[in-house]
Amino acid sequence: MKTNKLIVFLLATMLMACGNKKNAKSQSSASLSYDTVILTNAQLKNSGIEIGKIALMPISSILKLNGKIDVPPQNMISVSMPLGGYLKSTKLLPGMPISKGEIIATMEDQQYIQLQQEYLTIKTKLEYTEAEFLRQKELNKSKASSDKVFQQTEMEYKTQKINLSSLAEKLKLININPKTLSENNLSKSINIYAPINGFVSKVNVNIGKFVNPSDILFELVNPEDIHLNLKVFEMDLNKLAIGQKVVTFTNSQPDKKYNCEIILISKDLSIEGIAEVHCHFQNYDKILIPGMYMNAEVEIVTTNASVILNDGIVSFENKQFVFEVTDDTHYLMREITTQISQNGFTQIAFVDKGDFSNKTFVTKGAYTLLMKMKNTEEE
Repeated sequence: MKTNKLIVFLLATMLMACGNKKNAKSQSSASLSYDTVILTNAQLKNSGIEIGKIALMPISSILKLNGKIDVPPQNMISVSMPLGGYLKSTKLLPGMPISKGEIIATMEDQQYIQLQQEYLTIKTKLEYTEAEFLRQKELNKSKASSDKVFQQTEMEYKTQKINLSSLAEKLKLININPKTLSENNLSKSINIYAPINGFVSKVNVNIGKFVNPSDILFELVNPEDIHLNLKVFEMDLNKLAIGQKVVTFTNSQPDKKYNCEIILISKDLSIEGIAEVHCHFQNYDKILIPGMYMNAEVEIVTTNASVILNDGIVSFENKQFVFEVTDDTHYLMREITTQISQNGFTQIAFVDKGDFSNKTFVTKGAYTLLMKMKNTEEE
């Protein structure tokens, strides 16, 4: 009886030991196959695997941005009437093109007549005081006239000159040429002329309305310096530089491209961490108007990007890997992150952050190793 029990105990011990060895072997095999693949010489010969170094090469990416059409302050003109008055007539409508010097509105007010009257009156008085001044000057030379009388005449003459000059400048403000003004061409109406070539942005008045000197009648835009104002996040600013080329397009016509060039990068960030980047259009299109939303693409070139052939990268369990060659038949799987793919190469970065510049990697046939690894796990 005791002998039978001893035999059963020894058999149970042997079975447990064999089971532990198999489990250990299985665990060791799984651990090894998870990141290491071993090929026999025969398997290596038929695998078609090629190896090489991680290459450094320029690789480009596209930075996608958005913004709006903008006009610099010096190209936006607000038209007002310095002396106020009633709008008699205008033909302007928003979007209408205008030429520099053309009449864009006519104003009317009795104060214009009064100003012209004062100018002509002072002009007549000045002619008299000038003649009297010259007469007193000659008399004073011979002491036929006292110094006091001459000084009074001189003061009156200079005062009238100042008054006339002042009124002449006021007339110029309302576009009346004082040199051509006479008693025969007094007018209660004056014209407003376009100061630029461009188009009308806003019309703020209607015919018959009285406007004050501070009121803006029209807003005009000179499109010669119209530009694109892009919004760029702080993390992307270091990718941009003045002179860099930009391709932009509208939502309504994405196939119609406009070429731009970066002319200014703002040094000020908003609360949201956004900076303004201004771009100049190479050729202005009249359909581009201030405030229009635009999409933009900027080509970014990384000069020394670490790249490997696409055939050297495998996907496994939602991660990206390459195989490092540790010896002739051993391959170690290393996790990477992928970035830009271009011309059969992909920019990569190692998760381990080590120096892999002198390491050798599989550049072709990486999926052969992945399949071998999976088969080893299943065994």
